Amino acid sequence: MELFTIASTVIALSALFGYVNVKLLKLPNTIGLMVIAIVFTLVLFASSMFTDVFLASAEHLIGAIDFESVLLDVMLGFLLFAGAMHTNFDQLRIQRWPVLVFSTLGVLASTFIVAVSVHFVFGWMGLEVPMIHCLLFGALISPTDPIAVLGILKKAGVPKALETKIVGESLFNDGVGVVVFLTIMSIAGGGMTDHGNGHAAAGENVIAVTDTTAPAEMGAETHDRDAEAETTVGSVVQLFVQEVLGGILLGLALGYIVFLLLRSIDDYEIEVMITLACVMGGYSLAHALHLSAPLAIVVAGLIVGNDTVRGTMMSKQTEQYVDKFWELMDMLMNAILFVLIGLELLILEVRTEYILASLAAIVIVLVSRFLSLIPPVWFFAKRLKFAPHTSTIMAWGGLRGGISIALALSLPVEMNRGLLVTVTYAVVVFSIIVQGLTVGMLANKLIGREAEESAKASV
Repeated sequence: MELFTIASTVIALSALFGYVNVKLLKLPNTIGLMVIAIVFTLVLFASSMFTDVFLASAEHLIGAIDFESVLLDVMLGFLLFAGAMHTNFDQLRIQRWPVLVFSTLGVLASTFIVAVSVHFVFGWMGLEVPMIHCLLFGALISPTDPIAVLGILKKAGVPKALETKIVGESLFNDGVGVVVFLTIMSIAGGGMTDHGNGHAAAGENVIAVTDTTAPAEMGAETHDRDAEAETTVGSVVQLFVQEVLGGILLGLALGYIVFLLLRSIDDYEIEVMITLACVMGGYSLAHALHLSAPLAIVVAGLIVGNDTVRGTMMSKQTEQYVDKFWELMDMLMNAILFVLIGLELLILEVRTEYILASLAAIVIVLVSRFLSLIPPVWFFAKRLKFAPHTSTIMAWGGLRGGISIALALSLPVEMNRGLLVTVTYAVVVFSIIVQGLTVGMLANKLIGREAEESAKASV
């Protein structure tokens, strides 16, 4: 199927589902689009009792879309830039240290808590998943999704300071989470980027260990393996530092270049194009330099969106056009993404044991996030003004989205791909629909009047 035909079909479905949501359901767009897409998919399954034509066509369409590549390589940069541009920079600056800890140490802590819990619970259920694969699941499910968070929290009535923590964390832990996932993937694949080669290398290591050799040869092999392990650890640390710090530095450079360019002219059409070039060119450059493209784009977006900075580089007319362009881009990309998430139901392996594992994983992920938030919230609550029940609201408001699904789909078959994709999908759907629809009510119930006043002030 041609690329234009696929894109046309997805956009047409997004527009149709969006219309139905606005006209009938009146849910937040991100939630409404995904709910309608899931219902549409279930109707396709039901239609197969009469004819396989519609279901086969839909499966062919979804099968032709590389969800991982479409999201991580194409859509993510636009969505992150748009989200960062409209983040309250002053509040983010005040909350910078909690956001930094939440998005780094919090992600790492959650990754390990999820991995250990899933390993034992799944094993108890008869699903033997190696610990390294559980770590991969922990890495892909721990980061909160900025796309889902931004789309839902705007209307949730969460106090601004708390909203900044959740949104700021989601913008940065996305890039960190991808780096952690790739790092663990490298270890799981024997330090190789190719999944197939990594699997083969791991198999060869097992054979070498079980081989009968002379004691001297075994000692030499042990020394070699220790040296190789040290090299692997060193390369992993180097990869992490390069990706994270390099991405942030590149983002600062991109933001400063855009600032200089926009300040030197007053032509809104060209200035909108410059911001677009920043996202597309910056994302491609980050990939070429092996840096974290998401972090680079977030930092650049925060600089361009900073009220103080844009007051010196944009006229009022330019500011209006830039904001409207990126609001439209954000809406379009979100619509496409959440429709695709709903349609991904077509490719899941639905088994009874997978469904039970998914229910267990939903609870594990929520509890793990809550536990990973307690230490930093306790530490910073004494230094900054934190709303009551911050840990609870942040745990419930930390939504997962398309990035988790994309990372799960990137897993090779031998890494329990079928199980982990199904479990990830269930966690994401529960997160967006159940948590997304109730986080505002939870905030109002726990915080009360403060949340209500914040909601009124934001209208």
